[in-house]
Amino acid sequence: MTSKLNEPALLARAKEGDRRAFDALMTPYRDRLWAVCLRTTGHKADAEDALQDALIAIWQNLPKFRGEASISTWAFRIASNSALAVIRKRRDVTIDDEAADYVLDQPDGTDLAEDSAVRDRVQRALSTLGDDFRVAIVLREFADYTYEQIAEYQQVPVQTVRSRLSRARTQLKAALEAQEIA
Repeated sequence: MTSKLNEPALLARAKEGDRRAFDALMTPYRDRLWAVCLRTTGHKADAEDALQDALIAIWQNLPKFRGEASISTWAFRIASNSALAVIRKRRDVTIDDEAADYVLDQPDGTDLAEDSAVRDRVQRALSTLGDDFRVAIVLREFADYTYEQIAEYQQVPVQTVRSRLSRARTQLKAALEAQEIA
């Protein structure tokens, strides 16, 4: 894994067209980029498309990267936008049974079927949120973004992010409770 000290050198080489440097630059973020795409789209195949689109867009636009934000913030913005673009193309997004396949084996013997059911419930609940709320909660909970990074990404004040996250959590809780009743 690359250190933050190597990142500027890798970035400079990647901007010059060095694919290995680009790979090394993106490797530390790839799993979280995947998680953002998967949680945003709710569909494994769509997440794969979104991640592929994002990585291509990052590569193609790397020479335009000005460094006003961190490379990770910039990459996550592109991944999130790619995932939202896939959703807009699809319009009738369904929850993919394979979305739960992206988990690590549970060595402690926990019930994977139960974990899968919980993930499906959460994904269905996430799909009920509006784009701004869903992106905010996904970036906070799955990409470990700070409130400030989410604000920068969504181009809104930090207080708006706090409000969106609060409302998203309330809506998620209601959606999950509604699933229990149904």
